[in-house]
Amino acid sequence: MSDTPELVIANGTVVNSFGRQQAHVVVREGRIDRLVDATEPIPAGTRIIDAAGRLVIPGGVDGHCHVAQITGRFRTLDDYRTTSTAALWGGTTTIIDFGIPRDARETPLDAVLSKKALARESRCDVALHGSVVSWDETVPWQLEQLAAEGVRSVKMYTTNRGSTMANGDTILKVMREMVRLDGLTYIHAEHDAIIADCTAQHAEDGRIGIEHLHRTRPELAEEVSVKETLAMAEYTGAPVYFVHQSTPGAVDLVTEARSHGQEAYSETCPHYLTLDESVYGSVMPEWYACCPPMRSPETVAALRKRLADGAIHTVASDHSCYDLTQKRERTDDIREMPHGLPGVETRMPVTFTAMLEAAGGEARVEDFVEIFAAGPARINALPRKGTIAAGFDADLVIFDPAEQRTVDGDALHMGTDFSPFDGRTLTGWPAVVVSAGRVVLDSNGFHDPGPVGRFVPRLGFHEHQADIASVQIPAAQTTR
Repeated sequence: MSDTPELVIANGTVVNSFGRQQAHVVVREGRIDRLVDATEPIPAGTRIIDAAGRLVIPGGVDGHCHVAQITGRFRTLDDYRTTSTAALWGGTTTIIDFGIPRDARETPLDAVLSKKALARESRCDVALHGSVVSWDETVPWQLEQLAAEGVRSVKMYTTNRGSTMANGDTILKVMREMVRLDGLTYIHAEHDAIIADCTAQHAEDGRIGIEHLHRTRPELAEEVSVKETLAMAEYTGAPVYFVHQSTPGAVDLVTEARSHGQEAYSETCPHYLTLDESVYGSVMPEWYACCPPMRSPETVAALRKRLADGAIHTVASDHSCYDLTQKRERTDDIREMPHGLPGVETRMPVTFTAMLEAAGGEARVEDFVEIFAAGPARINALPRKGTIAAGFDADLVIFDPAEQRTVDGDALHMGTDFSPFDGRTLTGWPAVVVSAGRVVLDSNGFHDPGPVGRFVPRLGFHEHQADIASVQIPAAQTTR
């Protein structure tokens, strides 16, 4: 076996969340072997990619994807091959999917093991979240088994009664178990009673079609649920992560809790940063069926400000790959149609464009790296992800922060027939993508690596925080 590293990315500006440096990145056996100052000669490598004048950032970590998800009578149309390929096209090299029981007959453990088996077809690395819908005496044992599998987070929904909703007793008990198992509680926060009543009122008035979605799920429902969940997390001492926050008020509640010492995190999604409720008055409102819905232009602007201020910790796609046939089956009744948007491939440019708009056109790439890769990896306790440093996985993107492209939904690779960003001009795209040391995207197109994606067992939440605190990053790598 040759001692020559298989890849060197030379002369690039390496950008981490904590700083940047001019360096050659040396890759050996799927990991970063070392960084060499760019003033030194380029090390030997089987393949050398010249990144002079370009930025090299960590591969993205998308902490919120739904792959081959069954909800009621609908199934998303993707599989791991399709979604992982789309992720790589978009500069994301690790996705985290959910094992959500499809009905009362499937246990949380079975749901995760089923997804883990399907993930063998993935082209990029995969981690998993569990999910609990209802409590019984087997749940503590199942959560122990999930932790042993490297699944250290559990998602619960505070709405969707009759399908995925967990009641308050279940949420509280699961939080206690996650504390015991050093895990992280994920929450979809919308107050079910408010939403159910508001939806019923609209149905009585005949205003239940997709054009009314944003009126049936008010901002108050999200913020009340966040407040209640934070109280339960404070009571149990559980670290808590809120998915797809769509309002500045929800983010502010998390910020306030953190100021009092709670371990709480805010995630938002690209569509909440860039689209507003006017889409429901468009000629194709079904493109935008998701929960929570899009908000007012004023709310979107305020949410972007929270992003610019650093109050939002991650931006995830909430990727759900339905097609327009499924969406259009019941546009007359939002209670009967599938909700969710495809977005794993466009997460990079939509997020970076939103950051540019929030910062007046001068977004720091370091801040982008934090919410796109480093933050999701750290919060989700993913070892060796989200940072360009010796010993970390060789997940790398040569990123062009100036490149503009107009989104063509038909030209994307997510396995569906639309994109909610179709026709929008976005800034910031990947030029080269390296996953586990393999060049999968370059100027010659996509190079399918085959089903080489690895299942990534996650560490305990506090265990990982202690581990990363002990990592010594070379001083030169923290310079600007």
